[in-house]
Amino acid sequence: MKKLTRRTALGALAGTLAAPSIASAQTTRWRMATSWPRNLPGPGVSAQRLAERIRTMSGGRLEVDVFPAGTIVPAFEVLDAVGGGSVEMGHTAAFYWRGKMPASVFYTTVPFGLGPIDHLAWLEFGNGQALWDELYRSHGVRAFAAGNTGPCMGGWFRNEIRSVADIKGLRIRVLGIGGDVFSRLGATPVTIPAADIITSMQTGAIDAVEFLAPASDLITGVHKVAPFYYAPGFNKPNGTGEALISLKAWEALTPDLRAIVSEACRLEHATALADAAWQNAQALATLVAAHGTRVVFFPEALIDVARPVARELIREIGATSPLAGRIVESYNAMLERSRAWSGLSANMAALLARAQARR
Repeated sequence: MKKLTRRTALGALAGTLAAPSIASAQTTRWRMATSWPRNLPGPGVSAQRLAERIRTMSGGRLEVDVFPAGTIVPAFEVLDAVGGGSVEMGHTAAFYWRGKMPASVFYTTVPFGLGPIDHLAWLEFGNGQALWDELYRSHGVRAFAAGNTGPCMGGWFRNEIRSVADIKGLRIRVLGIGGDVFSRLGATPVTIPAADIITSMQTGAIDAVEFLAPASDLITGVHKVAPFYYAPGFNKPNGTGEALISLKAWEALTPDLRAIVSEACRLEHATALADAAWQNAQALATLVAAHGTRVVFFPEALIDVARPVARELIREIGATSPLAGRIVESYNAMLERSRAWSGLSANMAALLARAQARR
C-alpha cells in the first residue's frame, strides 16, 4: 500500500475539490422561442429576465438564449416548436393554444375570471398546476407560470362606445375567450401578433385593440391612432405568462437544475407582478398627460350583457372533454372560494385610493 504523506493527501484533496469545478463547467444550452417582440414591457422583459435568472441560479450550467417572435418561429407556433423539439423552451401565453386545447385559456385568463393572486393560489394550492401538467403532457411540454402583466385594460377604440350597439360590426384585435364574447356581441375578433398592432390600426384593418396594460400598450404606439382607452378589462382580469419546456429537455436535466428552472419561473412570476404595478402607474400617467389619452369606462349595460355570455362560453369549454370539465370545475371552485375575500379586498383598495385622492 502506498504510504499516505502530507503531499499525497493534499493532492487527493485538490483532485476532489477540482471535480465539482469540472462538472460545473459542463454547460447545457437551450433556445427559448417567445411570442413577444424583444424586451416588450411586460412579457418580453419577463422572458429575458427568466433566461438570465436561470443562468445565474445554475452557475452557468444552464444557458438559455432568447429568440423573439419570428426569429425562429412565429408568435403563435411556440407550442409546436417546443413540443416538437425545434427549441427546448418557450415563453408565451396559454390562450394561444385554445384551438388545440380549449381549456388552455384557464392558464392565462378568462372573462370575469380569477385575478392574478387568486389565479396563482389556484395553481399552487387548488390543483391547478397538476391539471395543467395533465393537459399539456400529450403535446410534449411542461408549463409553469413565469410572468404576469396583471389585470388588463379593456382596449383601445377609435370611437367612443356608448351602448352595446356600438360594438356591432367592430373589427377588434382580441384573444382568448374574450374574442368569443365580443363575437357574440356582434364584433369581429381578429388575431394578430403584438408586433403588428400599430400597423393594423394605421391601415384600418382593425377598429380596436385589446392588448395588455398601460406599460405594454404604450410601447405599441396604438395611442396615436385610438384615443379612447377603455376599462375595466372584463375579458382579461389576469395576465399569466407561461414558460414551456420540452418534456425531453426537462427529463434530461439533473434534479437540481429542474428545481432551479421551476423556482426561477416562480420568482419571475412574482417579480413581473411587482414590475407591472410599478410600470403601469407611470405609463398611465404618461398616456394621459403627454398623449391626451382618454380613460373611459364601458357602459354598465355592456358589462351586464357580456357576463352571462362569458359564463356560457366557459360551460361550453367544459363540455369539450372530461379533462376540460375537471379544469372548469376546479377553476370555478376557486372562483367561489375566493369571491367574498377578493371582493372585500378590492373594495378596501378602492376606498383607500379614493381617500388618498381627496388628500
